[in-house]
Amino acid sequence: MPEIIPTSSKFAIYVALLADFAIAVTKFAAAIITGCSAMMSEGVHSLVDTVNEILLLVGIKSSKKPADENRPFGYGKELYFWSFIVSLLIFSLGGCISFYEGVMHLRHPSPIENVLWNYIVLAIAFVFNTFSFIAAMKAFNKQRREESFWEAVAVSKDPTTFVVLFEDAAGLLGIVVAFLGVYFGHLYNNPFFDGIASIIIGIILIAISVLLVRESRSLLMGEPASKKALSEIIKITESDPSVRKVLRHYSMFMSPDEVVLQLSAVFKDDLISKEITQAIGRIEQQIQQKFPRVKQIFIQPTEMPA
Repeated sequence: MPEIIPTSSKFAIYVALLADFAIAVTKFAAAIITGCSAMMSEGVHSLVDTVNEILLLVGIKSSKKPADENRPFGYGKELYFWSFIVSLLIFSLGGCISFYEGVMHLRHPSPIENVLWNYIVLAIAFVFNTFSFIAAMKAFNKQRREESFWEAVAVSKDPTTFVVLFEDAAGLLGIVVAFLGVYFGHLYNNPFFDGIASIIIGIILIAISVLLVRESRSLLMGEPASKKALSEIIKITESDPSVRKVLRHYSMFMSPDEVVLQLSAVFKDDLISKEITQAIGRIEQQIQQKFPRVKQIFIQPTEMPA
């Protein structure tokens, strides 16, 4: 049975949460011991990622609340809201603080001590981050199907997978940059490399944040079902013997697992109200059998335009 979208995967978020927390603790410990600016930036980055995973889990839980009189369409967009907040946090707490830390280190450079600790921590962080990245990539590929990577990000209605994926990708890039900053700073006995590395880490996080903000904003404002799904829905509706034509259609994702659909359909002139009502019920049942995540359907009888 075809589906409009896949179910959200919590596994990748839990893996990322545990990995980022462990990485943050080790990075901060190394930064305190060695005085490394890039390592401190990486610690902030991992701490922000840990908070982000918690917020995504809060968003998933909140989005599952049943509809009530205050929210008749449900709470599904809670997930999109928290994904948007996570994207902003990557920018403000991750990117900007890392950039600031790097600038301050350039203005007031200090030598890196106990370099071996940095290498050990970066190696541990790289292993944890790689494991988390693989888990996130597997979850993303399950919903990706045959689209290219960037197409899958653009059409995805489940922000949890691509947010975690980009966080982990930024984490791996940050570790590589931090390693280069420590290595060249120690090799040339020049602390400026450390500050430059911190600035580059900040730029990476800001760039990732801008991309995620764009995608999360689009979901929060409301995206329609795919053209392919809508085409099949129209075909189902117009194949009913009571329907002449579907004039307009409106759809919106309320969450990764819920779509609201409205159709304006022209029914045959000789039908009475009872027959139209029966036809609407019949069509709704057929649509939901093929697309079970279309939770709410509104079919409005209308007249053929002159």
